[in-house]
Amino acid sequence: MDFFSPEYGLLALFTLSFLASTFLPLGSEWLLVALLLKGYDPVPSVAVATAGNTLGALTTYAIGIYGGDILIIRVLKLDNEARKRAERFYTRYGSWSLFFSWLPFIGDPLCLVGGILRINFWRFFLLVGGGKTLRYLVVTWIVLKVGGGA
Repeated sequence: MDFFSPEYGLLALFTLSFLASTFLPLGSEWLLVALLLKGYDPVPSVAVATAGNTLGALTTYAIGIYGGDILIIRVLKLDNEARKRAERFYTRYGSWSLFFSWLPFIGDPLCLVGGILRINFWRFFLLVGGGKTLRYLVVTWIVLKVGGGA
């Protein structure tokens, strides 16, 4: 399978972007760069990478929602009062941090905590999707300006 072929390039980008936004230690920017340098259209490339990465983050968010109680009680061992304090703090200040969910190492846990604390879906979606879109746009802009892509 040629990941750079027209048949597989965007599918590979979507898949890698999705997986990179879970707890798997992967990155998707390299494939976006490679596809752009190969002449792929930047608009669908950014859209596909953003969609895959955002859906991966939504999967982590759902794990937080549906597996949150198990994580809180068995793994984090938070009592009810500590959980309520954390929820108040994250709701007041922390949900804005979801915009930075694209950052390595901290992005996936931010999405998980967003689910555990049941941050409003649309707030989560807009902050996470906005941050991820901006990241892919910046990568694309750099490639097109510096790398001489499409």
